Amino acid sequence: KFVPVPKFAVLGGKGIYMTTILKVENLTKVYGQGEASVTALKQVNVAFESNKITVIVGTSGSGKSTLLNLIGGLDKNATGSILLGENNLLKLGDSELARIRTRKIGFVFQFFKLIPELTAKENIILPAMIDKRKLDDTSLSELTDKLKISDRLSHYPSQLSGGQQQRVAIARAIINEPDILLCDEPTGNLDVASGKEVMELLIDSCRQMGKTVIIVTHDANIAKKADRIIRIEDGSIISDTVNE
Repeated sequence: KFVPVPKFAVLGGKGIYMTTILKVENLTKVYGQGEASVTALKQVNVAFESNKITVIVGTSGSGKSTLLNLIGGLDKNATGSILLGENNLLKLGDSELARIRTRKIGFVFQFFKLIPELTAKENIILPAMIDKRKLDDTSLSELTDKLKISDRLSHYPSQLSGGQQQRVAIARAIINEPDILLCDEPTGNLDVASGKEVMELLIDSCRQMGKTVIIVTHDANIAKKADRIIRIEDGSIISDTVNE
């Protein structure tokens, strides 16, 4: 059953942040069957605090992207629970899960995933159009100003640099004002200078807007800017550190 998610869900309980917005319990993900099966996540337990930026690091194949995909509702074939408010994302039907993804979770991917036939502005406002939500022109202007792309809104993706395309993708992810922003290797397809600029804009914008951000990355410099660093190896969390 789908339960509307409050703007900032609060989950009490021993060992859980009092401003926890997302809680993962005993999450296990197995690919394949029998002798060919691979356990990507093993009984993972973790909670994410609202208004904080968390970086998840680990070697290739460690399970970090699998965890992000499950948290984002892009995959639900797993055991355990992923609680966003009173909703267990693993138990929701496809339509209810799509509603959560549209309104409560934003995504930023490594390869931008912009629609080439649409302008930057059209790409940005697409989620709001799908959700039949009327956009405030002032809010859109403020967002694109923060991300330094106001002068590129009439351009098509092919007319933008990689860094500009990723900023458009970030604006698209934020336009519906989601509570949680999920980023999977957001600078992986950018050069060092562009990647640094994009991450500074992303982090600064999300802090100003009070977003909960979870970033999967190999970039140690990104990890330094986070409030918290979680390390995953072989499907298990091996460390969970709060940055001073």
